[in-house]
Amino acid sequence: MRRHWIRKYLPSRDKIREHKALQPVRHLLLEPELWHLHRRSVGGAFFIGLFCAFMPVPFQMLLAALLAIFARCNLPIAVALVWITNPLTIGPMFFFAYKLGAWLVDVELTESRWEWSWQWLGTRFAAIWWPFLLGCLVCGWVAGLTGAVVSRLLWRLHVIRRWQLRRERRRARSRQSAADRAVPVAQPVGAEQDDSDEPLGIAPRPAATPPAIVPGVSPSAGPRPDSPPSP
Repeated sequence: MRRHWIRKYLPSRDKIREHKALQPVRHLLLEPELWHLHRRSVGGAFFIGLFCAFMPVPFQMLLAALLAIFARCNLPIAVALVWITNPLTIGPMFFFAYKLGAWLVDVELTESRWEWSWQWLGTRFAAIWWPFLLGCLVCGWVAGLTGAVVSRLLWRLHVIRRWQLRRERRRARSRQSAADRAVPVAQPVGAEQDDSDEPLGIAPRPAATPPAIVPGVSPSAGPRPDSPPSP
């Protein structure tokens, strides 16, 4: 894909290294592999970022960074995708995970609404921990796999499209070259074909002019010096 377009919307290297949540691993962020953009690193980063987004733990960015360092995936993408869970989305996402986990283990829902706060979670965690954690793991796994597969598929389609465009341009240049060779070179206006036997580059010699015949003077000799001029 277009790497400059992707980097435009990713956090910069300095911004990530200076983030407070990533200070414990700041010395590990100098690896060049963590900043490369290719199909494997992008697909792995999508899986890590989306999986960590569903983990009900503090410091999700630190967890995503550690997994990206271990898997040698693109660090900015993995860290940025964690912010799918934000103060506006964290409640609906975790409540859906809780409902999914309760449906999977076939238990009755004990909570009809979700209030996201560490105090509320601390008081209600003992009653909902098993379906809640199971639902978070399933949602994170499905979201991560979906993101990885879709990102690799889009990358592959983009590469195929680029190869097709390059092949079409190459064929167009070949057809243009063949057409240019097939067109004869036009002669300048007014130029005529010279049928003379003179070599090329040498002008033909002008024809000799016969001498004028004067009465009383031989054609082969000039006038006599003692002859009087003619009247």
